[in-house]
Amino acid sequence: MYSGVIGPDELGREWTLDFDDVEFIWSKPMDSWIDYGVQIAFFKNSGRFPEKAGEVSSAIIDYIRSQLYRSGKVMPWLPSDGRTERRRRLEIKVLLNIQPLKPSDEAALRHWLKVEHGDSGADAKRVIADTLIWCVERRLEAPPESVCMRHINSIRRAYDTEFLTKLAANLSTATKIALTASLEGDGSVPNFSDMKADPGRVARKTIFSITARLKFIQQLNLPSEILANTNPDWIGRMYRRVVQETSWEMLRHKDPICFGLYALYLLRREADITDALVDLLIDTVHKIRKRAERTIARETSRDVQQVFGKERILADIAVAALANPNGRIKDIIFPIANISQLQSIVSEQRSRGEWAGRVYQIMRSSWASHYRSMLRPLLECLCLRSNNVLYHPILNAITWIEEQLDNPARIIRVEEGVPIEGVIAPKWRTVVIEPDGRVNRISYELCTLLALRERLRCKEIWVRNASKFGNPDDDLPQDFETRREDYYHTLGLSRDAKEFTSDLKTLMTTELRTLNRELPKNKTVKILLKQKPRISISPLKPSSEPPNLEALKLEIGNRWPMTSLLQMLTEAALSTGFLDVFKTSGDRVVLDKEVLQHRLLLCLYGLGTNAGLKRMSCAIPNVSYAELLHVRRKFIDSNALREASRIVANATLSLRKPDIWGDPGTACGSDSQQFGAWDQNPLAEWHMRYGGRGIMIYWHVEKKSVCVYSQLKKVSSSESASMIQGVLNHCTDLKIERQYVDSHGQSEIAFAFCHLLGFELAPRLKAIARQKLYLPSHQIKKSLGDIAPILSHVIDWKLIERHYDEMVKYTTAMNERTADPESILRRFTRSDVMHPTYKALAELGRAVKTIFLCRYLRSEALRREIHEGLNVVENWNSATGFVHFGRGGEIATNRREDQEIAVQSLHLLQNTMIYVNTHMFQAVLAEPEWAERMTPDDHRGITPLIYSHVNPYGVFDVNLENRISYSEA
Repeated sequence: MYSGVIGPDELGREWTLDFDDVEFIWSKPMDSWIDYGVQIAFFKNSGRFPEKAGEVSSAIIDYIRSQLYRSGKVMPWLPSDGRTERRRRLEIKVLLNIQPLKPSDEAALRHWLKVEHGDSGADAKRVIADTLIWCVERRLEAPPESVCMRHINSIRRAYDTEFLTKLAANLSTATKIALTASLEGDGSVPNFSDMKADPGRVARKTIFSITARLKFIQQLNLPSEILANTNPDWIGRMYRRVVQETSWEMLRHKDPICFGLYALYLLRREADITDALVDLLIDTVHKIRKRAERTIARETSRDVQQVFGKERILADIAVAALANPNGRIKDIIFPIANISQLQSIVSEQRSRGEWAGRVYQIMRSSWASHYRSMLRPLLECLCLRSNNVLYHPILNAITWIEEQLDNPARIIRVEEGVPIEGVIAPKWRTVVIEPDGRVNRISYELCTLLALRERLRCKEIWVRNASKFGNPDDDLPQDFETRREDYYHTLGLSRDAKEFTSDLKTLMTTELRTLNRELPKNKTVKILLKQKPRISISPLKPSSEPPNLEALKLEIGNRWPMTSLLQMLTEAALSTGFLDVFKTSGDRVVLDKEVLQHRLLLCLYGLGTNAGLKRMSCAIPNVSYAELLHVRRKFIDSNALREASRIVANATLSLRKPDIWGDPGTACGSDSQQFGAWDQNPLAEWHMRYGGRGIMIYWHVEKKSVCVYSQLKKVSSSESASMIQGVLNHCTDLKIERQYVDSHGQSEIAFAFCHLLGFELAPRLKAIARQKLYLPSHQIKKSLGDIAPILSHVIDWKLIERHYDEMVKYTTAMNERTADPESILRRFTRSDVMHPTYKALAELGRAVKTIFLCRYLRSEALRREIHEGLNVVENWNSATGFVHFGRGGEIATNRREDQEIAVQSLHLLQNTMIYVNTHMFQAVLAEPEWAERMTPDDHRGITPLIYSHVNPYGVFDVNLENRISYSEA
């Protein structure tokens, strides 16, 4: 498809005709020149002839016309009639010396397909395109698309069978017996459903369940080297195939295929289960501590309430003592406070001083009486490692604990080799080590796990065979040393650290001086000097109301009243063709294409609205729940939904008319939204701000309401990491150079990474009053008198320069997708402030944040731009309540994969509504009377995210023949 925007370089490289081509065309009748030129250039590019006019853009036609010295108005290319078309194409094949495909050529083609695409997970259309190019390079006539598909499917099935059979042959008899027992569910080992299930809520029972699954995989002795030596796309295709099957369907396969599939699935599943177990360990230790702290806080609160008016009593005692310092206590103090009151005050003070000890005693009691039983299975399943010798004492402590599991003694002397230094925090030593030098084993185990938790969170200690908690060195690009220049060039960064800091220092100096010069004239920003210096910003004045937007929305409602949301989804599917990305996880498709599309639309609508497949089937007489469930299991997965959303987003961006919507820009806003979820969900956590237990969806929405990326996240996970991931992975035609976030989406580390990645972080800071500006040097401070109260220390440029290369390496890991941003940012938590790269990133972030704050404080236009960008995301969040109406908006599933599919379906459904609304707006504004009414304020406020004319309920009738007419009045 060549109907998109094509640059001049691409035109010259791919659509230039040879001299022989031009001479051949000139020998033909003049009215056929354009047709010959288009078909010759198209065939040389794609190995086939164009089938319809929409495949060739006007830019290509105009470029080919210019090469043939033709002038005139550019018209869409139209194919000729049948006989003429066949004759012209035969002549072109002779011109290009295209030979028919002989049996030997077909055998060579099949061999090439087996080598290049046998183990690939590439889409069939891409493989067909590569096949056509292969034929063109060899001057061979490409086979029809149906023949190509037959070859591709045949070769892939042969490769799958050969690989899985070979894998099954390498499994021992004991392994095959265990796999069969798991599939049959005889109870001796975890069954197939257990292995696919996600972990439950944080509890001891959940840890026993997860360790049993992990131990089962480890005892199978599967050949793990297969994952490293096989195409990951192919492994992903096989993994999805197993995920979508039941145990009954697995057992229907022949033994080699069944064993090979299940073994491959478990090999990849092991990393997910290991990550889940580490997450549970981290959350369990955190839960033990937080419960203890809450218990002591309640007890302390009761103690405080017992001594009513304590502050007044102490103040009166102090006044009386100063008035008569030589008097007797009995005469001076006791008339003010009796003995019981004084005893209560002393008791309260002692309890406050013993806070850490009291917290630890409750933690120890909880560990000893309940959680300690999970220690053995945990240590048996987790293989802990560290690349930093500083944390080897913790590993030694874990090894010591494991060796002492069968030792009944509760008290052990330090002389017996118990690791203490680097393991037990100073505040816990008095409760772990008794005065005579003996160590309480239970207390020691708990302290070791507390230390282990902190190191696991920042990956200083990692777990073998894990993914998220795996070796941190694997996160970094392994070829960074050899390709350092290329990576610096890709990021647009200077190789010279001094040049990098010099440019930043100059920019900081300029911005600080500009702010200092303009602040006295700024009527909306002041520095208040009461108590501590604070920044004060006046609220933004409301923008003028667009005069015609309400009338425009009413017009759309009158022309397309109560448009069905399902019809909008159908219209977008037929216009953009996004249904083609939903491929089966099985070997073949037996459903008719129209029937499959009908059921896909019903499934996507049921998932996106949260109405569910069962309710959809009840509303449609000719579709059963089992049929919809089959399509959901076999065809719909998260990757396909993300690709469908990308197609719709790009279609909307290319559809827009600049005179209506303005320039698409390079900015995007992002924010999170809470959705209710079942309590047994491993992702579900209590939200401190919103209240209630649930999960978070992090949206990335551009300025005219198209959502370019969405992701599922835990409540406690970093919003900064989610923000960076969305910018790097949005995969649309939009180029993001400025990212709007709220206060929770920014941090000093985030500012640093965003600067290194080449885009600007623009947060709306809630705590703007407490912000500080940092100095590029000591010399400049004297010239910044007007902003002196909010100035802080000088940036440590030497530290940034020393660790510049290391910072770029971590940034490259994000940019090259060798690690996700959350894995990288996890290494730089505030609890790990001793990490030298963390310190350098923090200094860089302070410098970049200072530059942003200077612009933010002096520019009301920037503050308004950020505010409006985030309001778009808030509007998107409001629309989700309208679209995602089923089950009260709660995601009623415990499986993470199902949750992701529900979220991605919602994302797709809202984007299709945006796509159709864009058509509707443009259809109305194409009329002169409406175009003339529009004012600049109208164009500023126009948004396609309206739904007053949309009906998400009613009869769910999918009609592939019924289209929305945008010209109807």
